[in-house]
Amino acid sequence: MRLSWSDERFRGIVWQVLIVALVVGTIWWLWQNTTHNLRTRNIATGFDFLWREAGLPIGESLIAYSPADSYFRALLAGLLNTLKVALVGIVLATVLGTLIGIAKLSRNWLLSRVAGAYVEIIRDLPLLLQLLFWYALMQLLPGPRQALNPIEGVFLSNRGMKLPFIHWQDAHTAALLAFAAGCAGAWLYARARRAAQMRDGQPRAAWPGALVLMLGLPLAVWGAMGAPFEPDMPRLVGFNFRGGLTLTPEYAALLIGLVTYTAAFIAEIVRAGILAVNQGQWEAAQALGLPGGKTLRLVVLPQALRVIIPPLTSQFLNLTKNSSLAVAIGYPDIVSIANTTLNQTGQAIEGIAIIMLVYLTISLSISLFMNWYNAKIALVER
Repeated sequence: MRLSWSDERFRGIVWQVLIVALVVGTIWWLWQNTTHNLRTRNIATGFDFLWREAGLPIGESLIAYSPADSYFRALLAGLLNTLKVALVGIVLATVLGTLIGIAKLSRNWLLSRVAGAYVEIIRDLPLLLQLLFWYALMQLLPGPRQALNPIEGVFLSNRGMKLPFIHWQDAHTAALLAFAAGCAGAWLYARARRAAQMRDGQPRAAWPGALVLMLGLPLAVWGAMGAPFEPDMPRLVGFNFRGGLTLTPEYAALLIGLVTYTAAFIAEIVRAGILAVNQGQWEAAQALGLPGGKTLRLVVLPQALRVIIPPLTSQFLNLTKNSSLAVAIGYPDIVSIANTTLNQTGQAIEGIAIIMLVYLTISLSISLFMNWYNAKIALVER
């Protein structure tokens, strides 16, 4: 490299140094300007406010919370509410979107047209409008005394949805942990069976052992600890329901809106992924005598996943970020609680920073997992 402007490498280094210096200088100027304005207006900075009493009521929370708790616990409750919507929504949207994408390719004229109409209508309507529609629909349901009872133990009213539940005990926690251990054991067992089959060519069924590990082990642990099973059925007491599991109108409207909206985009991704698989794969499967369902499940979808996963990751991230619209229908997610916190404390910069950190962490976690899975299913060149 020559120290001359005519040298391409020298010019590249000079421009990079200038750009980095410009970015650092801009950040430094913004920081100095912000701190000066905060000192001028006597606005306190820092995160000490997190440990003060919040005095903030929260309608629903996965953890025990009262207004006497700290702002930190209030924000934690909002974070868990956001995760409850995002994780459940991702699972349901993936299932619904996959079914609609497959239906759109169906040879049944009516089914494919209905699926196509769903995709076009849902994608063309703003998400906020859909959330308001579902929330208004929830409010139009009758009161608890006239609640709809489509199934025994299930009630629909303007107070939300009531479902039967069980009294959670230590035996249930132990059985859940045993199920997780059984899933890991089943995966290892299946790998060992496949490796043995590759060595000698003899087929070995893995499902009996996997079934014992995934179902037998949790049931054995649950039975050894007394096999407790006490259903908590919702019942009308006075003007409201008691017992059971409650899905509030805000949570139900937000979840339905996010799932139906995101599923329309996932359906198009799945449809495009299936069409990307060479037609010869379908013909080869048919030549082997595989029916249509097995062809799709065993031959086409595993190959289509390599096309589906990257754009699917973007839809998962969109669903997570779109959950911030919960503030429009009164669901206490992290954005709603952080907004109330910064209004009460005046710590606007800290409040916005917390929101950004939460969504950045969740989005990066989803991206890392999906990138790992995408690399796992990628074709390995020999």
